[in-house]
Amino acid sequence: MPTDTNVPSREIPGAGANGFLMLAAMLLLVAIGIFVLSRTIAGAPFSILFTVLAIMAFFFVTTGFYKIAPNEAAAITLFGAYRGSDRTPGLRWTWPWMHKAKISLRAHNLISQTIKVNDQRGNPIEIAAQVVWRVTDSAQALFDVDDYRGFVAAQIEVAVRTIGARYPYDDFTHQEVTLRGDHERIGGELRAELMARLAVAGITVDECGFTHLAYAPEIAGAMLRRQQAAAVVAARETLVAGAVGMVEMALALLSEKNVVHLDDEPRRHGQQPDGRPLQ
Repeated sequence: MPTDTNVPSREIPGAGANGFLMLAAMLLLVAIGIFVLSRTIAGAPFSILFTVLAIMAFFFVTTGFYKIAPNEAAAITLFGAYRGSDRTPGLRWTWPWMHKAKISLRAHNLISQTIKVNDQRGNPIEIAAQVVWRVTDSAQALFDVDDYRGFVAAQIEVAVRTIGARYPYDDFTHQEVTLRGDHERIGGELRAELMARLAVAGITVDECGFTHLAYAPEIAGAMLRRQQAAAVVAARETLVAGAVGMVEMALALLSEKNVVHLDDEPRRHGQQPDGRPLQ
């Protein structure tokens, strides 16, 4: 029956032992060897044999030591077969024929290169992102991807392009979700996109966001003039609205003090009740 060779790896506890216990055992072996040699006749076959065995045991135990720093793991394999990951910090020991591949579990900070993307409206923009990531599954990071650091960098670029093309850079009417105006929402979607892409490598994303976001140089000048024109229009609308409000306040005050009496029809035609125009 055919088997699926693409089954993702899963981290399991490793088989490493306490290195200090093995160090004590090695020192005890050395002490026993010295004691036996001192009690036997020099050059006796038993003395020579024990000396050879003690030296072999010493080197056998010595080659099995390894150390693990805090927030570090060692993936242990036997002739290519994964046997588990050891995360216990300190001096550790395992059989000398076991291979130990160390991997950092610390948080990594990566700032991507500035790339050019077309936003939802087709405008070219420049984007760069900052991502804080860390390895959560050492087996997946070491065995399911060829180079997990390069994999992270490539997936960040793809995710940034995906999110950049999903929304417009800016919306002058303030009615749409935009890259420039909705930082928290866009950052959340970028993190979700990255976590979905990096799950195959046993990597999680703690936080992310844009460090650079701007129109591309070829359209930056035109977009700046458009923003300035929109600002001028908005300012004029504000002035007109203010003037209309002042007129309404003046009419309300005149009516309140019985200076001018207006019903609905004259108000609409700008006349007083007797047909004379408003002064």
